[in-house]
Amino acid sequence: MQTTLSEQSLRLARAAEAESILRSCVHCGFCNATCPTYQLLGDELDGPRGRIYLIKQVLEGNAVSATTQQHLDRCLSCRNCETTCPSGVDYHNLLDIGRALVDAAAPRSTGQRLLRQGLRSVLPNPWLFKPLLSLGEQLRPLLPQTLQMKLPRHLAPARPRPTRTQARRMLMLEGCVQTSLSPNTNAAAARVLDRLGISITPISEAGCCGAIDYHLDAQQAGLQRARRNIDAWWPAIASGAEAIVQTASGCGAFIKDYAHLLEHDPAYAMKAAKVSAISKDLVEILLAEPLEQLLVAHNDQRLAFHCPCTLQHALKLGGAVESVLTRLGFHLTPVPDSHLCCGSAGTYSITQPALSRQLRDNKINALESASPSLIVTANIGCQVHLDSAGRTPVRHWIEVVEESLHAQEKA
Repeated sequence: MQTTLSEQSLRLARAAEAESILRSCVHCGFCNATCPTYQLLGDELDGPRGRIYLIKQVLEGNAVSATTQQHLDRCLSCRNCETTCPSGVDYHNLLDIGRALVDAAAPRSTGQRLLRQGLRSVLPNPWLFKPLLSLGEQLRPLLPQTLQMKLPRHLAPARPRPTRTQARRMLMLEGCVQTSLSPNTNAAAARVLDRLGISITPISEAGCCGAIDYHLDAQQAGLQRARRNIDAWWPAIASGAEAIVQTASGCGAFIKDYAHLLEHDPAYAMKAAKVSAISKDLVEILLAEPLEQLLVAHNDQRLAFHCPCTLQHALKLGGAVESVLTRLGFHLTPVPDSHLCCGSAGTYSITQPALSRQLRDNKINALESASPSLIVTANIGCQVHLDSAGRTPVRHWIEVVEESLHAQEKA
């Protein structure tokens, strides 16, 4: 694609990156075939090719409108198009560059600004989110249906974590909302890893990965969170921690981008590269371990696995969880169109509720098509979003694995 960036755009810190990405796109349109919003809306500007053209126009100095912003806002950042693209277009980074430009040129309405600031204030801060969640649970019957759907149907408390110290040590991002919405997930992961001879070293200073800020018009705030996490983890990394384990693939995908996003920061470039290199989704750890050490489930329960977009398109781990579950004896049901997004996409279910619900219902229909008794997934956002449909229960896959192992040990 030919480009002629404006003088103003050429002064941007990421101008060369944006121009390189634009020129890699050959406008073949293969991306539209797997774009969830293009499939729903049928509008060229609500597909990757159209959004790339919109960003090109902005970078070339054309006027920005609220309509431009709307088309970019509707993108789920699922990165399905990157998996499909034969030219290797780095779409998500171009989208980040374009969104920052458009948001600076087209101020949002007061309501939209308050919504986004509210999400950025509440979601990354467990000390604020957890009490609000508790209050919501108490007032559930009085809340409108739209808010009730955001509350988890079942809130299982965390079981105790292992206390022994193993020879192998890893870190784990506790996350921001997951500790409140699914508090047993990380505890279950720690117990399974302990069975494999791996200890989890808690780092309380590490917080939200930064994705919420970064994708809600506050990119610099998101990068500051990344720097704080790097600082929190660095002493343990320097003393031999071999990996940073993620049980939420959305967080893992953003941490993998630390190296790229901070590559020009002289104080953090080297450390960010190291953090990204040793950041691992939980399934990556288990794939490399002798799972025969674990008791095989041989469970008649029928599971449908929802593979989050961040796991299959960003981390390129499609099929990995399915492989582990199958090796452990679980029966997995087939899921049609498993590459498509469920509509959670971070805060998308709040900022774009109508599109999000439509995508959720389509995904639930696909997951339920072979009548599973339980749906499992690998990302807290997808888990809560899918479960909000009030149909087949949805849980994190590691909890189901750990419960099965625990039950067999007691038998």
